[in-house]
Amino acid sequence: MYCYNKFFILFFLLSILTCYSQNKLSTKKTPNIIFIFSDDHATNAISAYGGIYKDIAPTPNIDRIANEGALLTNALCTNAICGPSRAAILTGKYSHINGYYKNYKGGVFDSKQWTYPQELKKAGYQTALVGKWHLASEPVGFDYYKYHISQGQQGLYWNPIYNDNGEKIKEKGYATNLTTDFALDWLNERKEEEPFCLMLQYKAPHREWSPDTKYENLWDNLEMPYPATFNDDYKARELTAGDTEMTMDYFSRKDMKMMPPDSLTKKERRRWMQFGFKPGEIVAPSEDLSSEEVRKWKYQKYIKDYLATIKSVDDNIGRVLDYLKENELEKNTIVIYASDQGFFLGEHGFFDKRFMYEEALHMPFIIRYPEKIKPGTIVDDIITNIDFAPTLLEIAGISTPKEVQGKSFFSNLVGETPKNWRQSMYYHYYEYPFYHRVQPHYGIRNQRFKLIHFYYDIDVWEFYDLQNDPTEMNNLINSDAHTIIIDSLKTELYLLKKGYGNNMSLSELRSISDTDFGGLESNKN
Repeated sequence: MYCYNKFFILFFLLSILTCYSQNKLSTKKTPNIIFIFSDDHATNAISAYGGIYKDIAPTPNIDRIANEGALLTNALCTNAICGPSRAAILTGKYSHINGYYKNYKGGVFDSKQWTYPQELKKAGYQTALVGKWHLASEPVGFDYYKYHISQGQQGLYWNPIYNDNGEKIKEKGYATNLTTDFALDWLNERKEEEPFCLMLQYKAPHREWSPDTKYENLWDNLEMPYPATFNDDYKARELTAGDTEMTMDYFSRKDMKMMPPDSLTKKERRRWMQFGFKPGEIVAPSEDLSSEEVRKWKYQKYIKDYLATIKSVDDNIGRVLDYLKENELEKNTIVIYASDQGFFLGEHGFFDKRFMYEEALHMPFIIRYPEKIKPGTIVDDIITNIDFAPTLLEIAGISTPKEVQGKSFFSNLVGETPKNWRQSMYYHYYEYPFYHRVQPHYGIRNQRFKLIHFYYDIDVWEFYDLQNDPTEMNNLINSDAHTIIIDSLKTELYLLKKGYGNNMSLSELRSISDTDFGGLESNKN
């Protein structure tokens, strides 16, 4: 009897130890997630994607993630503007479902609805958000958050004000460096036995593109190359692209880093710096320059400042990657680099985003997962930002609710694209006229063709053959040779809209553009 009891006790203890060991092993295998997210970073400004700046302004640390993981060439934004894109990423749903259509007077993001950080937290992940939020609401689903509240949640490059878990704190220093500091502080203080998800979200390279002091004069003696479409005259798109406030003409004195006279009051100084925003306000370094010389001067200042802010982003990503390596977290931590949409870097003479044209539509998306993704993987499948949430959840071993509209592309990342994977995507932009007077529009894009409908106070369709016209210079909507494909795309676009639950009429769509929903920059507040 004694021997039996002794054996039973021994067996019981071994069982406990085995279970403990298995649970511990399981915890170790649960991947950590660091989702690094910048604002307005164009793929053309990442050397891993190529482009005209790749040798002048390389991004070695972002490239490192790509070289050690996967780079997506067709990650596309469903609504190319900051807040709505962030809402789509959090919810895995289109703007008309998650309720966040636009930045300007776009309301307050409904944090009561499902988001993937809440799901991760519920599953046992430690969650944190640091940096830019820009959804007018208080973040939900995070154990810790510290986000920009200065300048309407856009944040300041220097000495920004943060909401630190409900406490307003002004921090001294450069925002990109500070945000990384706070993120690493949180990583140091987390519980080591539990997996984590960190959303590290930089303000840069958002307007007004203020570099860190050490990079202010990085390319002073160099003339940056001009995009091939820099002198686009918009003749094929005179009612759309040719009627905006997105060209070099609309850079302000603040954008150009011009210094106001010392004699101005604080109010006068603000007005002086904002000069250039409105039509007809001419900003130039000298009256002796021609209009073309002024335009080139503006571009050179803009692109050098823009790329210099990215230099700091890349430096700080290097800090994060080094931290993971030094703390033996590298193998079991998924690292993602993305941005909320693309950005125009002088292409078509533009800056900003909003349009369904390729430069704004394309999002950078680069992911490293040493345990699963082969180094140097290239994924050309059409991915959208509503797919990010279900993908992260699948990687973490968590089910995605049926109401989420996006689909996991984890199989695509490991070389097993599903046979029924989407062949086209639906896009919809709503904000008008602020800012930049880009007409609301929706459209469809597949691997070769793009069809767009501009609808607010015009009724204009555009059609592009991306294979033969990758820079979208020739609108072929009236081409007899393309009638069949255009009609086919119109039918598919209708079905996509309906399939995603957007059955609104044109008058209902226009009312969304017109409505003050509250939130950021609203008169209701």
